[in-house]
Amino acid sequence: MGKLETTVNALGTAAQSNSSMSLARKGNFTGSLVIQKAEIGGLAQVTQAIQNMSVAPTPSSSPAYVPGAAPSTSRASFVDYVSGGCELNVVVAIDFTGSNGDPRKPGTLHHIDPNSRNQYEQAMAAIVSILLKYDSDQKIPVLGFGAKYGGVVRHCFQCGVTAEAHGLQGVLDAYNAVFKSGLIMSKPTVFNEVMETAAGHANTAQQAAAAKGQQAYTVLLIVTDGAVSDVNATAASLSKINDSPMSVVIVGVGNADFGAMQFLDDVNAAANGKRDIAQFVAFNQHAHDSQSLTRATLEEIPHQLETYFQSKGIAARPAVKRNDSDMFVEEEVEEIDLSLNFDNENEIVVKSGGDAFRRRTVDFERMTVGGGRVTRRSRAAVPV
Repeated sequence: MGKLETTVNALGTAAQSNSSMSLARKGNFTGSLVIQKAEIGGLAQVTQAIQNMSVAPTPSSSPAYVPGAAPSTSRASFVDYVSGGCELNVVVAIDFTGSNGDPRKPGTLHHIDPNSRNQYEQAMAAIVSILLKYDSDQKIPVLGFGAKYGGVVRHCFQCGVTAEAHGLQGVLDAYNAVFKSGLIMSKPTVFNEVMETAAGHANTAQQAAAAKGQQAYTVLLIVTDGAVSDVNATAASLSKINDSPMSVVIVGVGNADFGAMQFLDDVNAAANGKRDIAQFVAFNQHAHDSQSLTRATLEEIPHQLETYFQSKGIAARPAVKRNDSDMFVEEEVEEIDLSLNFDNENEIVVKSGGDAFRRRTVDFERMTVGGGRVTRRSRAAVPV
């Protein structure tokens, strides 16, 4: 005999038409097969079995990670924003009210000693030196408040001869220049104008950055010796600037009662729909260690920055890529990293850095760091 290949449907058709199907063996015809009757049994059972089958849905898959791609807005962290080139701008505001004491007398808060920094200088140096590492132009507006000029108490005035100081030394120079400007240290202590002026800087900086496809965030550092004269007005001013791309860091120096200042630290945190943008730190609690002061004053900034950009739907930009031709490596020199570190919670961990509280002038020709060699040829003021 032979064989054939067919289907169930073909068998049924052959039976209905009473036709034959050819048989073959090794390609040769060997006969015909006549299909007289064909029935399909068990179809209902098969159909029911198929209906009863449980088919697991196809697992959803997340897209593959793309190195260098910008994180989504909802999960972007402070590190993502900074890595993407977000600039951290700084504005410094200094209290020149009469409660600071006569700056010509040793022991008062504004007394200038060529051999050591007062508390105002220490606070500015420790905090500004860290923030400047994320500010490419190093330009810082330095403002004062609480002093009389022309018989009028000024709650916001420029310190120094230029609208912006350059770098940390420029900030300290602008601060010192105020005492040669004919001011009369007065009262009351009012933050409103310096906060709103800083908010104007912050908004302008972010708008200019956005126009170039970039991002900017501002930190206002207020250094003061006492509580504000009108807590409610200050709280209202904080609420007014809450929508600006900025944080307010308030450092209290001296031994005043700063209970009201702690209230300002918490006021927006308790308000519905408002960002917490203020942080207060008492200097004396960290006077032993500049790193401790830096850590305490900057610890809330990452979250405040994240919440601003996320509330605006602004995603972090892709990580900045540097061209190797822009890098210069000097042989036998080991760089000392004074930047911030971040733990798993994106909280600031200051392991080194922050300009130290004391300074002195030293003369050194060569300094060895971890086997590397750094050469200096002149006298310099260095933190110790």
